Amino acid sequence: MYKRFSDWMSKLPRYLLAVIVTTGVVATAYITFNLMSQGENVTASNHLQVLASNSTSLLNVSVWDQQTESYSGTRDVKVYRSPACTCCGNWIKHIQKHGFKIQADIKTDEMEAIKQKYNLPPDLASCHTAIIDGYVMEGHIPADDIKLFLQQQPQLAGLAVPGMAIGTPGMESGNTKQPFTVMEFNHQGEVQIFKKYQSY
Repeated sequence: MYKRFSDWMSKLPRYLLAVIVTTGVVATAYITFNLMSQGENVTASNHLQVLASNSTSLLNVSVWDQQTESYSGTRDVKVYRSPACTCCGNWIKHIQKHGFKIQADIKTDEMEAIKQKYNLPPDLASCHTAIIDGYVMEGHIPADDIKLFLQQQPQLAGLAVPGMAIGTPGMESGNTKQPFTVMEFNHQGEVQIFKKYQSY
């Protein structure tokens, strides 16, 4: 096998071989640097093992992980979700990365009753309902939008991302990204646009 591989490498043009080698070195150095900066114990003996187990997660960082809004207010979150829902758990992980703390993660089959209790307009319904500082946060809302909304402390009931658009936090699926809109709503059920995402 080694002989066949070396024969194949020897037939490559020198410039292409240089690109392959350089790319591999740069990628390895980048991943190693990131692992070490995260406190990963990288030694000569476990270097390849650590790279193999961590490189995938490093290269597949969600676009939603980057924080653009600061927030110093209440971070306790109560989440209501269906026991069968997995994407809700992914959204919870997303907001935790932004510093929110899950005070209660309540799995219930009575999601419709929960939405009615908090006067969520039916057209805004999604899979999970969260309560943060008295505000209703419905569906896969980006954490930075939640932080911006909470900073403003508006006289509104909350935010919602209706439905379950592919590409929203917790609903990532490769490069598939559907446009979606974050809606804000008041206690009378009146709705308007908070932010639109056409491309992200």
